[in-house]
Amino acid sequence: MATPITHGLLAAGAVQMLPGRKSLGLWVSAILCSTLPDLDCVGFSLGIRYGDLLGHRGLTHSLLFALLLSAALLLLMVRDVRRFSGRWWRLWVFLFLIGASHGLLDAMTDGGLGVAFFSPFSNARYFLPWRPLRVSPIGLRRFLSPWGAAVIRCEMLWVWLPLAAAAVATTVARRVSRRPSE
Repeated sequence: MATPITHGLLAAGAVQMLPGRKSLGLWVSAILCSTLPDLDCVGFSLGIRYGDLLGHRGLTHSLLFALLLSAALLLLMVRDVRRFSGRWWRLWVFLFLIGASHGLLDAMTDGGLGVAFFSPFSNARYFLPWRPLRVSPIGLRRFLSPWGAAVIRCEMLWVWLPLAAAAVATTVARRVSRRPSE
């Protein structure tokens, strides 16, 4: 899996690049969409096997879960947008993509069993053909080790830096487009 830090940063960066005003509810919803799928790690302590439906990278990493979670969070947390308006539907798609990004990042790692994108209809696990990210250790002790440091360095290169470049480019483009023509 990618680290929770990277999942959260991806969501925060994506929200920052959205045009218009962003409510606290939208920020929180995006970060939750990007990080909640890893709650399935609790299953390890409950005896749920990695490859099971409820195992790690199973149901909570699926596109269906991203779709349902994004709708629930939008309904519960984003109160400043009229329900079912054009903006509401666009935000739902946005939050769904943020939720789906969790599985995509995990499918870009070099470890694990893959991601069950189509769960619960299929528990088949998939990786992307391009897998530049190192798999993150599970557990705080392992995360605070040389392995965890190597994972963060890798994520900085492949996710954080491109995300920062996109955020800067978006900000610059907005400022340039707001300038009055001379």
